[in-house]
Amino acid sequence: MSEYQYYEFCAVDRPLDRGQLAALRAISTRAHITATSFTNTYQWGDLKADPRMLVERYFDAHLYLANWGTHRLMVKLPAALLSLESATPYAAGDSASVHSRDGSILLDWYSHDEDGTDEEDWDDGTGHLAAVIGIRGELAAGDLRPLYLGWLAALPDISDPDTVPEPLVPMGLAALTGPQQALVDFLRVDPHLLRAAGAASASAAVQDDRELARWIAALPAADKDDLLLRLARYGSTGLGSDLLRGYRRSQHPGAAAEPRTAAALIEAADSLRSATAQGGR
Repeated sequence: MSEYQYYEFCAVDRPLDRGQLAALRAISTRAHITATSFTNTYQWGDLKADPRMLVERYFDAHLYLANWGTHRLMVKLPAALLSLESATPYAAGDSASVHSRDGSILLDWYSHDEDGTDEEDWDDGTGHLAAVIGIRGELAAGDLRPLYLGWLAALPDISDPDTVPEPLVPMGLAALTGPQQALVDFLRVDPHLLRAAGAASASAAVQDDRELARWIAALPAADKDDLLLRLARYGSTGLGSDLLRGYRRSQHPGAAAEPRTAAALIEAADSLRSATAQGGR
């Protein structure tokens, strides 16, 4: 199989203007470029730009796939929706990093399979970004499961797992959303590792209208006035995400009774793997 690389970028919050489209076209004359996307494949050569720079300047997400086994996903959010303080504990070496720049938080996840991709498992990259892009809205609404899944994916690359503490365990690891499951698949999260991590994850809160209505009714009058003022001035943009984020924080996401390390999680996953193998005999 010849060399193959797939690059896809997506703009979510706003379309690209003419100047930005011209700048991207100068980078590649053969890429498929629209007001919200940039897609190109390479069998000889490479992208003539730094993907991280392109995300910082133009896009909100980037997905990369190579047939020698490398997967990469970047997601950018405004710092007002995901703070650096919340995201940093889920950074783990080079495979799960968090960056802050110009009022945005950039999440950067790597996964590498040294066996690469054989002919029978050929994957051209199409559809992966569309499948995972929903995690951006989930993160904006306060769901930290994608951050934790990215941290789990990075554990095999950590050189000294005994010194790496587990970050706060979010609720609902046993019931992932579609985009979260797509993230698990793309980053190749070990299913036994995910199962071991889920032992410390509380069930996701039931978010029905009555429960949410009770929480909103209990908000201080000043907070409600602020929300109505924002609605009058700016419309509903971001308002629903802010409400859901506050609601989720009020539900006190679960954490392990005793702090765990990456090494303890890896050991628990190995035990589950051995038990599964023995049960299949």
